[in-house]
Amino acid sequence: MFRKMPLSAGERIGPYEILGPLGAGGMGEVYRARDTKLGRDVALKVLPEAFAKDAEHMARFQREAQVLASLNHPNIAAIYGLEESGGVRALVMELVEGRTLSERIGVGAHGARPGVERTEGERRSPLPLDEALHIAKQIAEALESAHERGITHRDLKPANVKITPPGVVKVLDFGLAKALDPAVAAMSSSPTPGTPPLQDSPTLSMAATQAGMILGTAAYMSPEQARGKPVDRRADIWAFGCVLYEMLTGVRVFEGETVSDTLAAVIRAEPEWDSLPLTTPIAVQRLIRRCLTKDPKLRLQAIGEARIAIEETLSGAPDVGAGFKPAPTARTWRRVIPWSLAVLAVVSSGFALWSLLRVPLPQTQSVTRLAVTLPPTDRLALGSTPVLALSPDGSRLVYVAYRSGTKQLYVRPIDRLEATPIPGTEGAESPFFSPDGQSLGFFAEGKLKKVSLSGGAPFAVCIAASNRGASWGPDDSIIFSPSAPSGLFQIPVGGGTPKVLTVPDHTKGEYSHRWPEILPGGRAALLTAWTGASSDEARIDVLSLEMGER
Repeated sequence: MFRKMPLSAGERIGPYEILGPLGAGGMGEVYRARDTKLGRDVALKVLPEAFAKDAEHMARFQREAQVLASLNHPNIAAIYGLEESGGVRALVMELVEGRTLSERIGVGAHGARPGVERTEGERRSPLPLDEALHIAKQIAEALESAHERGITHRDLKPANVKITPPGVVKVLDFGLAKALDPAVAAMSSSPTPGTPPLQDSPTLSMAATQAGMILGTAAYMSPEQARGKPVDRRADIWAFGCVLYEMLTGVRVFEGETVSDTLAAVIRAEPEWDSLPLTTPIAVQRLIRRCLTKDPKLRLQAIGEARIAIEETLSGAPDVGAGFKPAPTARTWRRVIPWSLAVLAVVSSGFALWSLLRVPLPQTQSVTRLAVTLPPTDRLALGSTPVLALSPDGSRLVYVAYRSGTKQLYVRPIDRLEATPIPGTEGAESPFFSPDGQSLGFFAEGKLKKVSLSGGAPFAVCIAASNRGASWGPDDSIIFSPSAPSGLFQIPVGGGTPKVLTVPDHTKGEYSHRWPEILPGGRAALLTAWTGASSDEARIDVLSLEMGER
């Protein structure tokens, strides 16, 4: 006899003690459990009763699970094994702390609801471009590693992507859709003529009463999967495009009131391309279009190509999609023209008022104009991070540029035309000067570094996984943001243990603190408090470095 769910805290499955429920999905109920042998917490996915008691299906699942257990990648939640005890069979998996991408996209509205998929009509919020691309890059790396071993996910969606507190992305339930589909077929009723077999979507077939989860899974199915045809890694590429689109827009690319409506949209409808922010790089727009091409033969063929395109965009490389120019639609003009007219009206009114009220400046004042022309060999590494820094006395300019395909820091005296590369700064981002203008700080290779402009090798101050800005204070300490979801830290320029300065207040919708700027005198600093929704919802705070108050 097989036990009926749910399990209670304190019960055991082999050496695993149940601590409490984590959630329920199409492929079983998930519990937090304690591994009493190894002293670690794990996630137990208890397999559905109808599946677990079928010997043939269980044997096939065990073979598939062995293949999945061979996956070893930092962005894939690991499978530890299978366990059976007291009539309960469970999959033992890595416990990933943090929130799902589905919850992350929903934070900007009225707070995330852990374990619950967003349903049609619920408000969601887009992610900032750099955060969305960093998440997408890690998802692509996970898919690429699995595809190289011949394993497809088949159920990629925001609810199956978790973001740990340090900002590491973990893709969950890898390949379980394929492992479970024979049992799903056995548990599903006969399909209605013209509808796809339910085994192609375990969540769809096992959660028929949970409309939000049905829509969530159906919304990410590829057209061939929706038609019930065999799928391969190109179905994952389609789902990847759906996830990236949703991160940038805050809405699902395909959605309907019913499952049939959603699947019909997947098969026949075209995405609302105008929903992508106008600031979305052309290369990213083109990537999403290639992922969401309905004919799998014309779709992006390898997820590694998506990873490369994202890495190039993040590095500030030339827009690889510059030749791609989507035609403006009526909706685009409706969005642009009112803003253009409003800006023109404001500028005209301001100029008229200035003409009436202006007071002639004293003759002793003058205006200095300066145009800096880069050498023809250099190209600014424009992207989502700062590429310029001016010394405190205004005598030297440092910039990040590509020369012969290599990104590096260059320094140029303002009164000269020649720029000199700074040795050891390959791959650098976000340069900033020391107060005396003799040294330079920057981010590179996942570290915060400094280098003397008079010569010498760069010095690694500390680890900084992501570049979210830094500022050098008069007390020879650096305030910096080490990753996308963190607060600000302070560290001596000679290295040491970073000191926590700020912690984002998640109860007020804060996601991270970034782009610090120490004010003259070194007693306070400006920072950007990012709500994680969009750039216009961020705000600027002033932080007292003496009192620690904002």
